[in-house]
Amino acid sequence: MTLPETPPRHDAHIDSLLPALKLDRRGFMVTTLGAGFALAMQPTLAQTAIKTDTEGLMAGEIKVAVGDGEMVAYRAAPAAMKNAPVVLVVSEIFGVHEHIADVCRRLAKQGYMAIAPELFARYGDPRKIASIPDIVSTVIARTPDAGVMADLDACVSWAGKNGGDVARLAITGFCWGGRITWLYAAHNPRLKAGVAWYGRLDGEVNERTPKYPLDLASQIQAPVLGLYGGKDQGIPLDDVASMQAELKKAGNASELHVYPDAPHAFHADYRPSYRKEAAEDGWKRMLEWLRKNGV
Repeated sequence: MTLPETPPRHDAHIDSLLPALKLDRRGFMVTTLGAGFALAMQPTLAQTAIKTDTEGLMAGEIKVAVGDGEMVAYRAAPAAMKNAPVVLVVSEIFGVHEHIADVCRRLAKQGYMAIAPELFARYGDPRKIASIPDIVSTVIARTPDAGVMADLDACVSWAGKNGGDVARLAITGFCWGGRITWLYAAHNPRLKAGVAWYGRLDGEVNERTPKYPLDLASQIQAPVLGLYGGKDQGIPLDDVASMQAELKKAGNASELHVYPDAPHAFHADYRPSYRKEAAEDGWKRMLEWLRKNGV
């Protein structure tokens, strides 16, 4: 049985950005995902990175219909399971490389249809850019929040048409994707739960990133579990405390958990920032959070 598509969400702010989006979307620069880790992270700790097999899974590249063409994404789901709950997986600034694909496979092994869209596809391929500042200036700075929300909605629609149970919908994201997780929880009223791994809560606003999670705390509609590192140099603990206070004020059931000795990107098992104990505990908390909230 095909589930209904997620109804479009009418948002005055997003509507105001549509002309700019039309100007920017001149075609997809990324049309296939390939394999391996992001170039900017070379050499990686690939020899110690978690590698999840595809036994019992449907796993690989898909194409998701969006307003201006087809967006490439990675999908992993249990091969023998119908109507699997759906988890959107949002990458760091490095795009959908091997680590993000493996996260999808790990979720699929837990019974989820996991979809990781290449949300930067119109603006460049961050996996092939050698430096983080170049990724930020040439790709991330051109990627609008409004377009990301629309692309994630398109993934939900694809899932509903291809065997996913979008009535049990969640999202998780890392770093850049952690911020997007908070934003999507304010955007899609059908979302059941979110898990944001060290996503920025506040920052510089501009036309493409007009609001941060702290600005949207009262509008977050699904419970989000925020996982943060106490030694993260880019996300002040004051921001975490402020977010907790704003969520409490709004009567929101979201929770934030801090690992005191963990740095930024503590879940990234292919990077020196990886902290095994915090990463494994965070993964356990994530699965418990999803199930607690009906996903």
